[in-house]
Amino acid sequence: MLEIRGLSTGYGNSDVIHDIDLSVGKGEILALIGANGAGKSTLVGAISGIIAVRTGEILLDGEPVRRLSPRARVQKGIAHVPEGRQVFAGLSVAENLRLGAYVVLPGMSSGELSSRIAEVCERFPILLGRMDEPAGNLSGGQQQMLAIARGLMARPRVLLLDEPSLGLSPILVAEIFRLVAALKQQGLAIVLSEQNARQSLAIADHGAVVENGRIVVSGSGAELLGRSDIAERYLGVGQGVGVADASRHAALVAKLRAIFPDADKGRTV
Repeated sequence: MLEIRGLSTGYGNSDVIHDIDLSVGKGEILALIGANGAGKSTLVGAISGIIAVRTGEILLDGEPVRRLSPRARVQKGIAHVPEGRQVFAGLSVAENLRLGAYVVLPGMSSGELSSRIAEVCERFPILLGRMDEPAGNLSGGQQQMLAIARGLMARPRVLLLDEPSLGLSPILVAEIFRLVAALKQQGLAIVLSEQNARQSLAIADHGAVVENGRIVVSGSGAELLGRSDIAERYLGVGQGVGVADASRHAALVAKLRAIFPDADKGRTV
């Protein structure tokens, strides 16, 4: 559904990402993992159009979208949930959700808009009881849910999630990843940019490691999760750590696979 070919871009006179080739299909999750500053957010911003592409191409269902505005890309089916949530704190939860549908609002009745909000919030029942509250009153986890719900209001085909677990407690992190795994069952193509490599790869069909703006390793999520070099660099275990640390890591992987039993098969439930 989404294909990136030879994409390079950056800021000022410097490129941050270089010659990126990636693809993700309908009902699949592509996890982008790497250290802070590796270029993951720049890549996501280039796909959504908030960062101009210098060279390369972005295809949605085979159709070039590189020269389209961010608004036009939303209309085509690409939604971006930014790092740090970025909800409008002074606006109500309902107003934030309406803004997620801004590209289709002119053709919608108030009843249709209300129906869409209700549809999206089936996955976020905590939001239904707080529609009139300022978004700034929500907890960090609830704001992240609102940010994702806002992104879904335009009924995208491709959902770009930039660090959705950032700053959340372990319990809320697990809830967000369960939600992302469930969203793919709706047929969404999901690009998941995350520093939480363990849980990202556990639910991902495909994974790509970003270093210094380049894809240095790619493969299935299960394959990358099981590689010792990836474990040492991004999962915190490897030849340079003790047996106890490696055992804890193995236990964590087993726990994640228990939560997402089909991860090794390239799909999740």
